[in-house]
Amino acid sequence: MLSKKTQYALKALEYLVAHYNQGPVLISEIAEKKHIPLKFLENILLELRHHDILDSKKGKGGGYMLRTEPEKTSLANVIRIVEGPIAMLPCVSLYFYQPCESCDQTQCRIHDLFIEARDAILNVLENKTLADLRQTALV
Repeated sequence: MLSKKTQYALKALEYLVAHYNQGPVLISEIAEKKHIPLKFLENILLELRHHDILDSKKGKGGGYMLRTEPEKTSLANVIRIVEGPIAMLPCVSLYFYQPCESCDQTQCRIHDLFIEARDAILNVLENKTLADLRQTALV
């Protein structure tokens, strides 16, 4: 299940995709239009800026904007930045792997099933980009 933080990040990015190439967008505007608590949103957008998903401009006419074209950022990348592992178990994670303490992975059917689940989810998220949010964006 996605955390509220990740849900808010995706909603904010959806709004920024809808306003791509229209200049910076104020945090307060995103927060109001997407019903996201302002302080929470500030932290999320700073994290996305730190990971080169967003750019920001200070001062009058300032705000946040996408750093690159929406087609160049996968949803998997965004989710990993904000949420961490996409896999539901640490023993099947590609980037955050940790072995289970009391399990023999070579004989664990749960491990095998969750590898299949991870691969199915990744197949979708790696092939969807921020541009795919544009098709459903309601501004």
